[in-house]
Amino acid sequence: MSKTRRGRVFQAFKAAVLKQAMIVPGDRVLAACSGGPDSVALLSLLIKLREEMPLEIVIAHFNHRIRAEAGADESFVAELARRWVLPLVSGSKNVRREAAKRNINLEETARVLRYEFLRDAARKTGATKIATGHNMNDQAETFLMRLFRGAGLPGLSGIEAVSGPATCSVIRPLLGVRREEIEAYLRAERLKFRTDASNTDRRLLRNRIRLGLLPEIEKNYQAKAVEHLARLAALIREEDDLLSGFIRELADEFIQRSRGEASLDVRTLALVPPALARRVAREFIREIKGDLRAVSFEDIESVLALKEGKGMTVKKGLALRREGGRLVRVRRAPVARAFEKSWDGLGEVKAGGMAFHGKTVDCPAGFSPRGDDRRRVVLDQAKVGFPLVVRSRRPGDLYRPVGAPGRKKLKEILRAKGIARGDRDRLPVFLSGGEILWVPGLPAAEKFKVEAVTKRLFSIERVGSGRRSQRR
Repeated sequence: MSKTRRGRVFQAFKAAVLKQAMIVPGDRVLAACSGGPDSVALLSLLIKLREEMPLEIVIAHFNHRIRAEAGADESFVAELARRWVLPLVSGSKNVRREAAKRNINLEETARVLRYEFLRDAARKTGATKIATGHNMNDQAETFLMRLFRGAGLPGLSGIEAVSGPATCSVIRPLLGVRREEIEAYLRAERLKFRTDASNTDRRLLRNRIRLGLLPEIEKNYQAKAVEHLARLAALIREEDDLLSGFIRELADEFIQRSRGEASLDVRTLALVPPALARRVAREFIREIKGDLRAVSFEDIESVLALKEGKGMTVKKGLALRREGGRLVRVRRAPVARAFEKSWDGLGEVKAGGMAFHGKTVDCPAGFSPRGDDRRRVVLDQAKVGFPLVVRSRRPGDLYRPVGAPGRKKLKEILRAKGIARGDRDRLPVFLSGGEILWVPGLPAAEKFKVEAVTKRLFSIERVGSGRRSQRR
């Protein structure tokens, strides 16, 4: 490689840095270095940039302990740091063991652990940027991998040139440089590097694309396929960023936030075009999950198709349920303890974490029961047999509210009323003679209702926690 061509690699690197303000004067850059060609070139180019711009460089090396040569790679990077008089931060983890523990594949585990290490190293060293050596070929390979996987626009946008928080962004200034140019640059600069034998393992999809598919395409179909695919990924990212801004504004019309919890209005969302509905659903899941990793197109479609009263687990730790036309996150609540007690209807009884007061009075002429079913019920006292049983809900409980044609499962009635699943087992069930006469939130039972001939009323009313208890 001529001096001019070597200069073009540096100019492409420098242009990317300046165009997106990846590095600004005074930055402390943590450079991820595996010892491979891309990361060694990255270090060399950063050192050249330091001659034109005041910046500090810290080397970071993470030993995955996967290959037998991993120790030699670490020693090689340590020698680089010594020769270039740069501080070095090293880290190591048993990736195979972590992959088994986290139940994800080896490649993904290695990536996750590497970035966890880099972020931690950046905090410890006070770095303002984390630089990696991803190149144009990596971008093209990533695009094809995600295309084959059936990714949408966010996935096809590929590797971001700048990502993460502004306080310490991850920058990838070599995305505009081909791998062949980087290797030629290293030869011209007489820089040694380590070769990762796993990069020739054709069992991995990326390697099959790198070693087989892309060379075949460039040889027989399009000589500039890598450049075109990388440019396409960049264009998709720009357009997806524009669309995402619109979607985030639209999502606020469908996502309701209350007391730190979010819910999605899927009933109204069904009226918008499917493409927009999917994107809004993705924003909702991103908000409650924190990211969209491992959330597929099929997951989003299933979420939007969820029927009323039904639930689904999107991914481990993320369960959703549709209630009242809204999609809500289902959090595992502590199992409610079963309870049962006898109550003579006098004074106060406590059950399910609530307190209720009983009262018997004469029935006024023309009386018609009205009120909030969640807090109060009024019954015909003559139809009620004492003592009452106050207990927690049980499987198979049947109930016939006022006006209903017959008895139905209590579980189904509570669900239809929109009472949250986690609250149902805490609701006290009031029974007389083995039959349910009331459950807070539901109307009185048909058998115990007030009629024109009713002479005495028996009421049960929920009381506030501040009321003095007359009976425990």
